[in-house]
Amino acid sequence: MGILPDKMVKTGFLFPGQGIQYVGMGKDFYDSYPAAREIFDRADKVLNFPLSKLCFQGPEEELTKTSVAQPAIFTASLAALSVLKVLLPGLRPAAACGLSLGEFTALAAAGSITFEDGLRLVRSRGEYMEEAGRRHPGTMASVIGLSKEYYAEISRESGAEIANYNSNEQIVFSGLKNKVERAGKLAEEKGAQKVIFLNVSGAFHSNLMEEARERLRFDLEKITIKSPSVPFIPNVTARFESDPAKIKENLYRQVTSSVQWVGTMEFLYSQGLRSFIEIGPGKVLKGLARKINPDFNVLNLDSLKNIEKVNEFLAENKESPYVA
Repeated sequence: MGILPDKMVKTGFLFPGQGIQYVGMGKDFYDSYPAAREIFDRADKVLNFPLSKLCFQGPEEELTKTSVAQPAIFTASLAALSVLKVLLPGLRPAAACGLSLGEFTALAAAGSITFEDGLRLVRSRGEYMEEAGRRHPGTMASVIGLSKEYYAEISRESGAEIANYNSNEQIVFSGLKNKVERAGKLAEEKGAQKVIFLNVSGAFHSNLMEEARERLRFDLEKITIKSPSVPFIPNVTARFESDPAKIKENLYRQVTSSVQWVGTMEFLYSQGLRSFIEIGPGKVLKGLARKINPDFNVLNLDSLKNIEKVNEFLAENKESPYVA
């Protein structure tokens, strides 16, 4: 897909990844909109356990499990999207992408995979990642305040892998505990502002997830992936991709590859996008966008209180062909 015409008002959809789950997410949408209620009810039926109850009532320790958090965030994000579609029928983004888990949500939003297939995939993906974490223990650490050249150097010296390029100054290291600890120490020696060890069940987006990747490949082969209805960007390449076979391959590769979020957002900027709606729990992607480029304007849609701001913004851009 080529560059989008300059005359168009371009608004992209961003979907969050794991780690932003919280007890109560999506409940106000569920209580107020039948479309959102249908999404949660379908999820409960597909998974054959009360995912909606875990989202709304917890307990938190259960909701934060990787195998639960991934389908929970996927469902809550698509429930929020269903509300947006009710308020603005015909709404179509200029692009869709998501951070790690959010890539699956973006594909479901773009009609590339069905809700049911996407939900089963992220449930299995979470289970496989948990199991890989038990079999090959590792950890992750977020580092803030150094340049990407330093991060590459630290990775080489420590043996820790770079799991996420979140912003120009923030990355996440992943791997064996001793290697990640070494990376954190080197980062502090080089003047990093913060080194935060993450409470995760494994070394995600590293080679320690190879078993999870191979198990997910088997599941991916059993589903149909269509060409997305809107421009879509995978985490692995940070470029538009519409070929179903390549999308499937990138979903497989993503499990052990770095999340190229900086590259994704910079590419969208080059395509003329400045405005985005972060659809789903939390505001992490909004914060990262500001760090990547202060020209980005990101609105959040994670609860009823955000709807008016999103509605006002889109109403101001009626000339956009992306809002019917």
